[in-house]
Amino acid sequence: MASSAALVSSVCAALADVARDIILPRFRQLGESDIRTKTSATDLVTIADEESERALGPRLMALLPGSKVIGEEAAAADPGALPGLLRHDPVWIVDPIDGTLNFVNGSQAFASVVALVSGGETVLGWIHDPLSQRTLWAEKGKGSWRRTPKILESRASGTTGDTRILLPPDIKRPDVDLSTLNAALYNREFAGAKGKFARNAHQGSAAHDYWALAEGRLHVSGYKNLKPWDHAAGTLIHTEAGGYHRLLSGEAYNPVVAGQTGLVSAPSRDVWERVVEMARAGT
Repeated sequence: MASSAALVSSVCAALADVARDIILPRFRQLGESDIRTKTSATDLVTIADEESERALGPRLMALLPGSKVIGEEAAAADPGALPGLLRHDPVWIVDPIDGTLNFVNGSQAFASVVALVSGGETVLGWIHDPLSQRTLWAEKGKGSWRRTPKILESRASGTTGDTRILLPPDIKRPDVDLSTLNAALYNREFAGAKGKFARNAHQGSAAHDYWALAEGRLHVSGYKNLKPWDHAAGTLIHTEAGGYHRLLSGEAYNPVVAGQTGLVSAPSRDVWERVVEMARAGT
């Protein structure tokens, strides 16, 4: 098995290559025949989603012999295969374009996401922004980091120079005023709490939500239905930046367990408890 440092660099390079060669040439260039609906008019898949997922899969499995890949689009095409793939260890979880509706509409809030899951937890995670060419990545127990295009170009030198990401301490205080925090609440259980926050964001991309959470621009998120490709990498990146997340039940999120619901992320456990109490109170 390659070292974690080698895996990090190899996946960063794979994401950058696929974005350059497959995703960006299709951005704002999609034809009508390049787009299909899945479950609804807003749940879309494009030729760029499918081609980039097919390109990433073999590269990821080659990095870790014996591993398998779960891709969002392959899982949508064959839902019956998902439980078996989730039980495989280790498994790569891939969302080739998170925020497909944004991508189709020409909005810039889309990203590619990869997570490496072993033992029922995410051990490495990546979020790549094709337009800025930046990548957030995290390794369990070793922090969250930001990699830039310049660093990608100089990776052969043996020094990455990645920038460590840490949440600012002022938003982690137990007594922080929730009315000063920004939230992204997609769970109806928080409907009555939206007015309690300074701003309610809706980026249309879980990857960009987690990016903002990790950098401290977004402070709280609440999701209802949980798909592993939306949350496996982002929860690790946010946690390693100093954040805290749990299901509304208080249980830990597990990316390979089906049927979980109600995931809340916050700057700290204290803030998480206050936000969850608001949901339980219906305010």
